[in-house]
Amino acid sequence: MVNFDLLKKLIDIVKKEDISGLAIEEEGVKYEIKRERGAVQAVHSVPAVEHSASKKEEVKAKAKDEDKDEGLVAITSPMVGTFYRTPSPDSPPFVQEGDTVAAGKVVCIIEAMKLFNEIESEVSGKIVKILVENGKPVEYGQKLMLVKK
Repeated sequence: MVNFDLLKKLIDIVKKEDISGLAIEEEGVKYEIKRERGAVQAVHSVPAVEHSASKKEEVKAKAKDEDKDEGLVAITSPMVGTFYRTPSPDSPPFVQEGDTVAAGKVVCIIEAMKLFNEIESEVSGKIVKILVENGKPVEYGQKLMLVKK
């Protein structure tokens, strides 16, 4: 359930302190306030049902095994949502095919329940193929990109 008093306080803090944003999690509910071009945007998110850790590891292992023959590692979606290659509609993509990435570099965003989640590369290497079109829905464990180590 949304705590509107908390949400109002967070918006007031962002406005008063003239900061670009603030994120907080309370009792499993995430609140994120962002200031963009003078406007303040509030995002509320209830966590999605978590898959068991063993299921997550199984999906990752399967994706790695499938690409092992080619020496490629797949960057997979950790959730169901909408895939975005850019941080905003008028921004350049995080990465392009042929770009070199370091482990921990943001390569895309997955929007789930109005919360934008940055997806980072788990390996360093070269982006060989981007498998999903911008703005298209993705499933948990779906391959997003292939990276050659």
